[in-house]
Amino acid sequence: MPQRKIDIFDTTLRDGEQVPGCKLNTKEKIELAIALEDLGVDILEAGFPISSPGDFNSVREISKVVKNVTITALSRAVQKDIEVAADALKYAVRPRIHTGIGTSDLHIKSKFNSNREDILQRAIQCVKWARNFVDDVEFYAEDAGRTDNEYLARVIEAVIGAGASVVNIPDTTGYCLPHQYGDKIAYLKNNVSNIDKATISCHCHNDLGLATANSIAGVIAGAGQIECTINGLGERAGNTSLEECVMILKQHHSLGFYTNIKTEKLNPMSRLVSDTMRMPVQPNKAIVGGNAFAHSSGIHQDGFLKDALTYEIINPRDVGADDSKIVLTARSGRSALAHRFQKIGYQFNRNDVDALYQQFLVVADKKKEVQDEDLHQMAKEYQLTVVNA
Repeated sequence: MPQRKIDIFDTTLRDGEQVPGCKLNTKEKIELAIALEDLGVDILEAGFPISSPGDFNSVREISKVVKNVTITALSRAVQKDIEVAADALKYAVRPRIHTGIGTSDLHIKSKFNSNREDILQRAIQCVKWARNFVDDVEFYAEDAGRTDNEYLARVIEAVIGAGASVVNIPDTTGYCLPHQYGDKIAYLKNNVSNIDKATISCHCHNDLGLATANSIAGVIAGAGQIECTINGLGERAGNTSLEECVMILKQHHSLGFYTNIKTEKLNPMSRLVSDTMRMPVQPNKAIVGGNAFAHSSGIHQDGFLKDALTYEIINPRDVGADDSKIVLTARSGRSALAHRFQKIGYQFNRNDVDALYQQFLVVADKKKEVQDEDLHQMAKEYQLTVVNA
């Protein structure tokens, strides 16, 4: 069965930057953009040019130096927004304008004080405006996750007819369950007559912790693009995590999908984003967290030392992480203790380890983690005891 490529649309520099305290200057954005290009993303959302002179300048400067990926600028369904986005993208080799409008009844009534027919016409118009400047236009149906499927299909069919090459189906509030989001994508595949003329894109938020699951469900249902951020950064609880989606598709190769991401660069990229945006990565974060390849339970450590596959489905080197860690705590067993002693230069037999283990537990009950210096001290005391016995 031939594999289908999934485009990775990175919005770390736009949606990810919306995290409080994560504002980037132009120099920082350029540095991250170059690194994202090297990582292998297909589309890079460089910013929202109308929002500020700084963002306009960042999009323009990124367009000058990043040439091997599509550069995207966000806009609302407003003519001035689109004109400014086009101006910011004028140096891009492969420019894309990302424009759209809210389509859920809640957004239509509460946000726009409008009606479905008016929103449909505004959606068509914004795509036509954008097509005056670029050939590649992406339309987003904001709050598509809570939009009636029949109306959403009408909007998507109309904007593709107006020239949209990508249609973004955002779960803006992270409300959908994976089967609901997958069903929504499948509905569009089956009910939009011209859907074959555009790529369906997933843009999921993590308010209920389902952004990655929803994105994968969308791809399985027929989407061809995932919009995501490094470390899952983004508005409120964040966006779909790039590293999670990429590794799910890679590990579950039987699904029949692949990406162009160089996975061995994922951890270095994560650290660069964390340092530049001054936003620490939670230790238990999948793929790139400090504890992602750490083992502290005695049962897990014993299994891992016998065969790493018992408790690790990813080789840490495949994602650019340091080697797996055996963390010594009060929950650790003799196997882990013997392994660590051997690693720091001691050749103790089984009886030695049994004797040392009791001393180890006394230390471990007092400390969160037993360090190498603690083991050296234990070893010295034990060797003196043996000599004097």
